[in-house]
Amino acid sequence: MSDQTPTANRFGFYTAIITAVLGVISLAIAMGTPPFSGPFCRADCYQYPYLEAVARWPRDYYWMFPAMLFMLMYMVWTAGLHESAAPARKHFSRLGLLFATMAGLILFSDYFIQVSVIQPALLNGETAGIALWTQFNPHGLFIALEEIGYLLMSVSFLFMGLTFSGIRKGEKALRWIFLTGFILTILALVVFSVLYGIHREYRFEVAVITIDWLAVIIGGSVAVKFKP
Repeated sequence: MSDQTPTANRFGFYTAIITAVLGVISLAIAMGTPPFSGPFCRADCYQYPYLEAVARWPRDYYWMFPAMLFMLMYMVWTAGLHESAAPARKHFSRLGLLFATMAGLILFSDYFIQVSVIQPALLNGETAGIALWTQFNPHGLFIALEEIGYLLMSVSFLFMGLTFSGIRKGEKALRWIFLTGFILTILALVVFSVLYGIHREYRFEVAVITIDWLAVIIGGSVAVKFKP
C-alpha cells in the first residue's frame, strides 16, 4: 500500500473496524434465524405462496438491518483501500471498487425491499406477486439477487486481492484472504450447479454468504493491524 497517503490509510483503518464489527453482528443474527422453507427446513415448513411468513415479522428480518449497513460499509472500506493503494496497482483497486459498488447496491436494495415492501404488503393482505419476491421462496428473486450480489462481491475480492503486493506480512495475509474468498465462491457455484442445477434453491446462496461475510470479517480484522 502507498506510504504517501496517511489520511487514506487512517480512513481505511477505521472503516475496516466498522465493517468487520457489522459483519460479525449480521452473521451472528442470521445464524440464529432458522429457515422455515426450502431444503434446510426440518419441520413446520412454509409452502407456496408463503403467506405464513407474515407471522415471522420482525424476527426473521432483524439480520437485514445490520446487513444493509454492512453492505454500505464494505463499499466505503473498499473505497479507502483504493485510495491507499500504490499507484502501480490502482487499476486493480479501481476494478475492485467498481464490483464492490455493484454488489453493495444490489444487496442493499434486496434487503431494503424485503423490510420496506414485502413484509408491509403481507401485513396489509396485499399478497399478489409476493411469492416471487419473499425471502421464504427458495428459488425466488430474493435468492437470485443475493446470488448475483455476492458473486459480484467475490469478484471484487479478486481485484482487491491483486491490489496488494504481498510484501508486508499484513498485506500478504489480506491478499490471500481475498483471493481465497473468490476461489471458494467460484468452487461453490460450480459444485452446487453440477449437483443441483437449476434446483439448487438457496444452497449456494447460504454458502456464498458464509464465504463472503467471513472473508470481509477476517479481512477487516487483518486490516486493523495496518494502524496508521
